[in-house]
Amino acid sequence: MTTNTGTYVLPATRLAIDELAPEIAKAMNGLERAAQHSVVEKPLRELVKLRVAQINGCVYCVDMHSRDAVAGGDTWRRVNLVAVWREAPFFTARERTAFELAEAMTRLADSEVNQQIWQEAADQFDERELAELVWHIAIINTWTRLGATTRPWVLSGDENA
Repeated sequence: MTTNTGTYVLPATRLAIDELAPEIAKAMNGLERAAQHSVVEKPLRELVKLRVAQINGCVYCVDMHSRDAVAGGDTWRRVNLVAVWREAPFFTARERTAFELAEAMTRLADSEVNQQIWQEAADQFDERELAELVWHIAIINTWTRLGATTRPWVLSGDENA
């Protein structure tokens, strides 16, 4: 069962991992807070998070990062086309490079992050930005994999919204 709380779509909880492993959850939330102090622009971070969430199939994260991107000033048209960014003409070279790196890092089981992808990222981002982008991608991969697997959210709000 999926619920719309009026804010974000929340699938039915399978395992309340935050409650069952609170110290780990606290550390993960601390990591997320630390990542908010980033030189990488927030609109780009939201689009990268959205792309990773799409790949990993986390309904909560896709919903949240879509809405957050629009709330941050992006357009619904661009947000809707993130899944097909290669064909859509609405993304900058910097955004495309970030998507490419995010996809490669998210799909490591399929292939490595090859030198061409890495070099393109190094051409678009300075070293600090690239380091932070790698962290952002790693963090959202953790969140989306947790979400898609355990669906740890507590349901609240109007289930008929």
